[in-house]
Amino acid sequence: MNWNEFFSNEKKLMYFSNLLNFIEEEYKTKEIYPPKELIFNAFKLTPFECVKVIILGQDPYFNENQAMGLAFSVPSGEKLPPSLKNIYKEIENEFNVDLSDQDGDLTYLAKQGVLLLNTTLTVEKGKPLSHAKVGYEHLIRHIIEKLNLDNNPKVFILWGGHAKKFSSLIKNKKHLVLESAHPSPLGAYKGFFDNNHFIKCNEFLKTNNKEEIKWYK
Repeated sequence: MNWNEFFSNEKKLMYFSNLLNFIEEEYKTKEIYPPKELIFNAFKLTPFECVKVIILGQDPYFNENQAMGLAFSVPSGEKLPPSLKNIYKEIENEFNVDLSDQDGDLTYLAKQGVLLLNTTLTVEKGKPLSHAKVGYEHLIRHIIEKLNLDNNPKVFILWGGHAKKFSSLIKNKKHLVLESAHPSPLGAYKGFFDNNHFIKCNEFLKTNNKEEIKWYK
C-alpha cells in the first residue's frame, strides 16, 4: 500500500467526490487554509511505508500564513502558535533541552516518519472547525484503518477529544496508542503536560528495532 493507491481508491467513493467538490468551491469563494497545494502535504512528506508515528490533531490553524498541511506546524519565520509552544515545552521537559531558538516548521519530523495529521485538513479563515463536518471524518477514519491494518509497529498519538474519537479503530496489538489532552492553552494543564508521550514513543520504537524520533532540531 502507498498513499497514491489509497487515494485512488478513495476517489471512487461518493463522499470523497463530494468532499473535493466542496473544497474546490470553498477555495473559489472564501479565504481557506492551508494553501490549496498543501492540503495533502503530510502524505507527500511522509510516505505510507515510512510512517512510524501518527500525531492526530484537530484542524489547521485559521490565521494567515500559519497552516502548511502538517498538524501543529507553521512555516519558518512565523510566530509559534500557543499549541506548538506547549508541544515544545513538553519536549524540553522530557529531554532537558532548550528549544527557545527553534522555529515552528515540523517538516523535520515528517521526514522521520511522523505523520502530522489533523482530523480535518482545511479551515476557513478565522473560523475554527468550520470544515469539521464536511466529509473529512470518513477520510481520516479510512486512513487510520489502513494504518492500523499494517503490521509494521506504529505509535498513534491522539491529542484532544477530536483525535480520541478515532481510538476505537486502532485494534492491532502491534501498535501503541497514546492519548492525552490537547496541547492548546485550554487543555495543556489538564493532562497534556507531563504525558511523556515523546519518550514513551521512542521507547516503543526502540523496543521494536526502529530508529527513534529526534524530536528537536
